[in-house]
Amino acid sequence: MAVALTTLVEETDRYLNAVKIADYCPNGLQVEGRPQVQRIVSGVTASQALLDAAVEARADVVLVHHGYFWKNEDPRVVGIKQRRLKTLLSNDISLLAYHLPLDVHPEVGNNIQLARVLGLTVEGALEPDNPRSVGLVGSLEPPLSPSDFMQRVRSSLGREPLMIEGPDLIKRIAWCTGGAQGYIEQAVAAGVDAYLTGEVSEPTVHIARENGLSFFAAGHHATERYGVQALGEYLAKRFAIEHLFIDCPNPA
Repeated sequence: MAVALTTLVEETDRYLNAVKIADYCPNGLQVEGRPQVQRIVSGVTASQALLDAAVEARADVVLVHHGYFWKNEDPRVVGIKQRRLKTLLSNDISLLAYHLPLDVHPEVGNNIQLARVLGLTVEGALEPDNPRSVGLVGSLEPPLSPSDFMQRVRSSLGREPLMIEGPDLIKRIAWCTGGAQGYIEQAVAAGVDAYLTGEVSEPTVHIARENGLSFFAAGHHATERYGVQALGEYLAKRFAIEHLFIDCPNPA
C-alpha cells in the first residue's frame, strides 16, 4: 500500500504536536520528494551515510531526529549540505525531521523510550513546573549500585558509558537524552541519586562529585536511537506501509 506524502506529514505533525513546540530547527517536512510513500527509512541523523543507505533501500521518506537548517548555521548550500540535499532531490526522497517534539512525546519520545530500554519507572518530569520540560525522573526497582547500573547501560545500549560514581545505591534517577548534560543542576534539585544523559562537559564532573550524584554519559547517538524507531513503527502500522530503521554507528 501507499499513502500520500501530505497525509503522512499531517499525521506525524499532529501526533507529535510539532507546531506547538518551539525549537532550534524546522520540524516536519524539510525536503519534499515524491508524492506517494510506500517505504520509510528512519535513523538518528540525516548524515550522508544514512541517505546513501536509504537510496539503496529504495526509501520514499527518510525520517530522522537530527535534520537540517539549524538556527545560526551557514545558510549556503555548499559542501556536505549540497551533497546531502543533492542525494535527496536527485532520488526524489523526502526528509522528515523532528527534534524536540520527538524528545518529549509521552509514547514514542526519546526519553520515554530510553526508560523502557533501561527498565526505568517513570515518575514525572525533571522540571515539574515547566510545561516544556524535556527530561524525566523515575526509579530503579530494585535499586542498583552505580557499577551494576553501568553494566545495564552498557549491555542495553551497546556502548561503554562514562561514569562518575556517587551513592552506594541508585534508587531514584533523572535522565534526558542527547546533549543534556546542562540539566544536571535540575537533577541535583530533584534530589535523585543519579543523572543519565548522552554527553558530558568539563563542569559536569565537578557538579556530580560535589553533590554526591552518580552521573552517566551514555552517548548522544546511543541514547536517541529509540524514539525515531518507535515513531517509524507507529507510522508503518497507521498507514500499512514499510519501515526500516538503519543505525549508522556514531561513538559520540
